[in-house]
Amino acid sequence: MLKTIGTKVWAIPGGHLPLRSSGEEPRDTSRDELCVLNAGHVDVHLRLTIYYEDREPVGPYPLQVAARRVRHVRFNDLIDPRALPLDTPYAALIVADHPVVVQFTRRDTSQAANTIATTLAYPA
Repeated sequence: MLKTIGTKVWAIPGGHLPLRSSGEEPRDTSRDELCVLNAGHVDVHLRLTIYYEDREPVGPYPLQVAARRVRHVRFNDLIDPRALPLDTPYAALIVADHPVVVQFTRRDTSQAANTIATTLAYPA
């Protein structure tokens, strides 16, 4: 039997959606992305809250990840309650009702030489 993995609270302090992208959309759109692993046996409900340097937090953005599944979510696609502004630093707090594992990926296509970076979010 698989031991429960993950935690219920995750933080991502260094978000940023570049203003420009190069290449075909949506495949080559600059983006920040969550990858959420739910290795458990129940569906998980998550709430994302976005924090900014110069304004009040926005959220929650509700998400769901089915049991024993993975879900990829682009921050660019978060629109309700408000779309994230481009070229603006932000941080994200993810709170789940059951343990999950959260990975954060940035793909910057603002120049012809594309970059990608990925890291495990901070488990609180």
